[in-house]
Amino acid sequence: MRYPAVAGAFYEGSKERLQRQVEGCFTHRLGPGHLPKKGKGEKRLVGLVVPHAGYMYSGPVAAFSYAALAEDGLRSSYVVLGPNHSGQGAPLAVTRHDFQTPLGIVPIDADVLAAVSKPPLEDDVGAHRHEHSIEVQLPFLQFLSPNVKFVPICMAYQEYDLASEVGELVASAVAGKDVLVIASSDFTHVGPQYNQMPPRGKTAPVWAQEQDAKAIERILALDPKGFASRVAHDDISMCGYGPVTAMLTAAKRLGAKEAKLLKYGTSSDVSGDRDMAVGYGALALYR
Repeated sequence: MRYPAVAGAFYEGSKERLQRQVEGCFTHRLGPGHLPKKGKGEKRLVGLVVPHAGYMYSGPVAAFSYAALAEDGLRSSYVVLGPNHSGQGAPLAVTRHDFQTPLGIVPIDADVLAAVSKPPLEDDVGAHRHEHSIEVQLPFLQFLSPNVKFVPICMAYQEYDLASEVGELVASAVAGKDVLVIASSDFTHVGPQYNQMPPRGKTAPVWAQEQDAKAIERILALDPKGFASRVAHDDISMCGYGPVTAMLTAAKRLGAKEAKLLKYGTSSDVSGDRDMAVGYGALALYR
């Protein structure tokens, strides 16, 4: 079992409080404004980008992605790609360990795991033990469906060549299956604690939005290579650009034809801080 690493910190630590907190993300003034409407939908959705900060800051933006999923039709399983913030464990890692949150246990999808478990991916729970980027997605999925299954992929290596290789593996593993690919990433990090400051005369949230617009433009163009190049060229401080690159690669292989920006915001929308900001984007890719 992979036990919660950030329960009680990034999100509430008890079942009842967490349930209310997830509901509050959907009904928040910065969120969709209502609880998700679950439907059978057309299941055109093939990929999502979702932020992964503390729910207080990014939860309402994340709720837009999960509202789109609920409307399109829930899946039987999910592949969740997230960055490795700790640097621990294998650089590109899956795991056979089920994950636990205060809402219950999320089992690994053994069939999808077996299909995706090929180099450069390694089976290493150590890469997942303390990583929050994947964990924080699970209560949203559990809120939508109590019987959710998934496969986590934790990425310390995020360069285009490896990320696209991971994306190709994922596409091959889920083709023809009722599986959605989720990329967990925050966007620009700007402020003294991130060693990146905005240009003179610009506030942190304004600079974050300007930077992130460049990355979002390439996501909306369904251009994984151009996206990775833009992030590198313009020094866009996304923590999960590799997972997004992998998801874009997989989504294109799975027939993605259009992408939509569902919501963009920054931590400053909540904190009011003009000197520090983290960007959050909710994006959906459709067949």
